[in-house]
Amino acid sequence: MDGWDWLGVLAMLMLVAILAMLLMQCRQVGKMAQVLDQWHAASQQRQRRITQQAELQAALRAEKAHVQQLLRKVEILQAMLPAL
Repeated sequence: MDGWDWLGVLAMLMLVAILAMLLMQCRQVGKMAQVLDQWHAASQQRQRRITQQAELQAALRAEKAHVQQLLRKVEILQAMLPAL
């Protein structure tokens, strides 16, 4: 083999090494994409929980206001009872 043959073999080995590195990077990008998908799903679930929590707190405030209103009505009725 002369010098040009060795150069061709060396170039082929370098291309194979570059291809191997690209394949490893492709796997890493795939893993990163999986992590991002999981993070996105968790973020959406967290946002749904926050929304649900806000709705539950609003409903609780409404119920407390309703209870206060009913208690005021009971007080008024109790005040009217001795008058009867």
